[in-house]
Amino acid sequence: MALNFELNGQMRSENDVSTSMTVLDYLRLKARLTGTKEGCAEGDCGACTIVIAPLGEDKLHYRAVNACLMVVPQLDGHSVLTVEGLAGRDGTLHSVQQSLVETDATQCGFCTPGFVMAMFAFAQSDEERSDEAIHEALAGNLCRCTGYRPIVEACRIMRADPPGCASAQSQVPIPIEEYRRGSQLYLTPRTLDQMAEVKASHPDAIVLAGGTDLGLRVSKDRISFPAVISTRGVAALQEIKDDDGVLTIGGGVTYTQALPYLDRHFPSFATLVRRIGSRQIRNLGTFAGNLANASPIGDTIPCLMALGAEIALRSKKRVRIVSADDFILGYRKTALAEDEFIESILIPLLPAGTSFIAYKLSKRFDQDISTVVAAFRLRVDGGNVSELRAAYGGMAAQAGRAKNVETAVTGKPWTADTLRNIDAVLAKDFQPMTDHRGTNAYRLRSAANLIRRLQVETTTEPAALQVWDL
Repeated sequence: MALNFELNGQMRSENDVSTSMTVLDYLRLKARLTGTKEGCAEGDCGACTIVIAPLGEDKLHYRAVNACLMVVPQLDGHSVLTVEGLAGRDGTLHSVQQSLVETDATQCGFCTPGFVMAMFAFAQSDEERSDEAIHEALAGNLCRCTGYRPIVEACRIMRADPPGCASAQSQVPIPIEEYRRGSQLYLTPRTLDQMAEVKASHPDAIVLAGGTDLGLRVSKDRISFPAVISTRGVAALQEIKDDDGVLTIGGGVTYTQALPYLDRHFPSFATLVRRIGSRQIRNLGTFAGNLANASPIGDTIPCLMALGAEIALRSKKRVRIVSADDFILGYRKTALAEDEFIESILIPLLPAGTSFIAYKLSKRFDQDISTVVAAFRLRVDGGNVSELRAAYGGMAAQAGRAKNVETAVTGKPWTADTLRNIDAVLAKDFQPMTDHRGTNAYRLRSAANLIRRLQVETTTEPAALQVWDL
């Protein structure tokens, strides 16, 4: 069977494309659409930004993504738009492009196509054109010569015009469930039972959700996966449930889809998620993928541990529940059996009087790998700590709980004096490594100071001013 998708208004059918060919390579080498550029090839610079939208909906809902991190089969059943598709057939510039011209917002032009596509996706949304929203929309795109002021100005004056190419929405293809190319196999099951059956039949297959981490193995290491199982066709994995005191996030839910729920229940968690990566990354990346990749930092993992989350693991035989604490077994090692996949993540909502705060230390504020991540679930009654769950990333070969710290603080007055010797206690929980992001001593001191910061911020009225509020 062939892959079918719309590219700049024209339907395309591909049956001889490698399952490990990046969308960026496809666009530049096969489709000869060279406006999409290769910069970092790891989702940081935004030069390869395109927009995609599922076909078959009443209105195309475009979202910006990094073409360098996606493989071509992920385009099946989608409308794909590149910078070449924005201008009119007569060469008339799209409003986004014209705005960049009018504000003198481009020089060498290498980054410009990526900016154009990120701006187009932003213009198509119903967001207010505030500085905060504009800066967030552009956070995944880097410019080395123009500077961002004129680009931001272009965002203020651009119009939400449709693309110059017309969509062939009447030609909605039926999504494929199996795509073969030689010995390569790309499977897209449609139900949880099918997903479990396919995983049992192909235990060595890579489970692909967004690909923002696995995509690096293709774009940078040029690895070719013999078998891939995509989660995107299983509707049940895209569900979010918010009831009975539990927030349930499906295994295919992206960061972008979950953010409104995090904003409502765990605003500090939401703030951290917005710093994991750009919109391009959040539009593809998933919580389940972050868990399954088991990074020693894995920004969401300490948060899930501190919140007491549980992970539902499904196989053909059963569904079993594992606590977030027990899911990570070691460096890049999880509790997943070879025939299992992550069905959902269950996060208990906070009882009244309990707070949750997460911190991230990194060399730059946006889109940087953390040096230390800390997450705390705290309850104070009568001035004494009645509950503390503290979890860290970046402090060991795997994210983990600071149980000695929890024991030392629980039942004690929530004061600076109680935390006087917290550095020594924390050193019993972690012996971090030294690398280019931070020394052992820096990590230990910073991690201890984050507990002190927690104490200050939860006992100070009015609330302590955050640097990013200035």
